[in-house]
Amino acid sequence: MSVASIVVITVFITAFAVWIGANLATAEKRLLYRPRRLYTSGDADFRRALGILLGPPLVGGNQVTPLVNGAQIYPAMINAIRAAQTNITFETFVFRDDIGATFVEELSAAAKRGVRVHMLLDWLGSRTMNSSLLANARAAGCDVQIYHPPSWFHLGRLNNRTHRKVMVVDGKIGFTGGVGMGVEWREGLNGLPPWRETHFRAEGPVVAQMQAVFIDNWIKATGRVLHGAEYFPKLSATCGDMEAQMFGSSPVGGSESMHLMVLLALTAAKSSIDIQNAYFVPDRLTVDALCSAARRGVRIRIVVPGRHTDARLGRWAAQGLYGELLAAGIQIYEYQPTMMHCKVLVIDGVWSSVGSSNFDDRSFRLNDEANLNVFSEELARGQIRLIDADILNSRRMVLKKWRHRKFGRRINERLALLLRSQL
Repeated sequence: MSVASIVVITVFITAFAVWIGANLATAEKRLLYRPRRLYTSGDADFRRALGILLGPPLVGGNQVTPLVNGAQIYPAMINAIRAAQTNITFETFVFRDDIGATFVEELSAAAKRGVRVHMLLDWLGSRTMNSSLLANARAAGCDVQIYHPPSWFHLGRLNNRTHRKVMVVDGKIGFTGGVGMGVEWREGLNGLPPWRETHFRAEGPVVAQMQAVFIDNWIKATGRVLHGAEYFPKLSATCGDMEAQMFGSSPVGGSESMHLMVLLALTAAKSSIDIQNAYFVPDRLTVDALCSAARRGVRIRIVVPGRHTDARLGRWAAQGLYGELLAAGIQIYEYQPTMMHCKVLVIDGVWSSVGSSNFDDRSFRLNDEANLNVFSEELARGQIRLIDADILNSRRMVLKKWRHRKFGRRINERLALLLRSQL
């Protein structure tokens, strides 16, 4: 091999390594220590901390309604689109197949009758969507934007996806949670039932915060701000009695907000923690916070996917962490009927956090996420009832059995945990 060839190959390998590094690295520092336990979930200081440290304040007068599985979620969203009068803002990660086509059709119909429709789709999550359908949406008058498409000029953005799921109609009704626009949520895959999911419909002053979360990424994608009374109408504080806040996190600003919120909540728990999450690969601080809560007598239940998962690597990594959690007395359940895609955290039966965020480094530090935090015993009780029902369809993990798992499984777990920061 000639010297010139060696030089060319060396340059190529170096450039590739730099590209990978730029793609995976984040610029901001991360949390290094758990917050001290200064208050419980019922204390006014906990409410103040959430508002001050996460950004938007808690606002009262809201009604947040859970929607269970695609059979409830999609019709509620479509009905809201059909009733829209002035504008619709829509941001999501997964957008594909017949479900994506249905939403293109509904949003296009809204645009044709004069509603301003703004669609922000993640490039990775929507890359398999028929491009002609998106062209049709644009032709109908929808303003369709793709978030962080591949570009040699912005390599560092490729690993930063918008994982947010937000739709706001007329600035008055908001939807958020875990659902994507895919057939698996309506019909299931491979002969299995539809994916288990929970989404949420909100009315009241918190909807303005949901709109602001959408506009945050809309500005990043377009350089344009949406504002005025049509996007931010005066909202009644008499829709319900729930205090709520909606906040977003992003590696370009506030990348630790989601992580901090989880740590504050776990640290404030005094009696119970209920977690239902599709991708549960907590970092060291989160594992420590969970074990510390268990040691002070907090009952902790965690429901995660079982063998029906779309992220086998993530499941292996999660299983590699079971031992320490089980030894602390934490209950772990693997959901059996189908893929479980919920993202729900309930503290002490009084406070719930729902939205797009998973319990992993990707959500805590790499992706753009958005969660709705709600103080409401009514909402918390409803979520706990759903979790109770899902536990009946789950298999409980046992520490003794975990300790005697097969050698091959241990290897899989160790290898998966090497990629923990990207899962």
